Amino acid sequence: MTRPEPDHSYKADLIRYLQESRDALLWKLDGLSEYDARRPLTPTGTNLLGLVKHLAGVELGYFGDAFGRPYFTEEALPAWWWTRATDPHADMYTTPDESREEITGLYRRAWEHAKATFDALDLDAVGQVPWWPEERREVTLHHLMTRVAAETQRHAGHADILRELMDGEAGLLKNKDALAPGDAESWALHRERVERAARQADVG
Repeated sequence: MTRPEPDHSYKADLIRYLQESRDALLWKLDGLSEYDARRPLTPTGTNLLGLVKHLAGVELGYFGDAFGRPYFTEEALPAWWWTRATDPHADMYTTPDESREEITGLYRRAWEHAKATFDALDLDAVGQVPWWPEERREVTLHHLMTRVAAETQRHAGHADILRELMDGEAGLLKNKDALAPGDAESWALHRERVERAARQADVG
């Protein structure tokens, strides 16, 4: 059997795990009301649709602008893109006039824009991240693919917790929950056991 070229194999692995975490994040929005998709559930305002919006910007920046392939023209920059300098939270929440379909659609288009970059460039291709300090601005596609895959997984984990806090829905993907077997009663018993162990450790 012919072994794949290293660049192809490594890139395929990165794309696979990146796509799985993208899908996991969007799945967390399924079945939610507009309020639940947008409402903050942490003191720092973390919310599901905001995570999607943020990661759309991350991908368009790192896989577009950094390699001379900007997605937006100067004339068509969305307001939240250029107001991040004055509002550092602009890409972490959605305004009432931004629809869920607009945000998730932008995220999916960011995937297609990224795919074109992945297809065109080798992993050792060098780009420039203009918003990074000058001394480390030059970076490879391999570095940025690894970085974005890790960041997307991190935010997908945030989304796991937000959704479970809302309605108890948990799991990695629709057909791959990655949870230990159990029903609501067994999970309640497990939670009680964890709580009891924590209290005993605190006392002891």
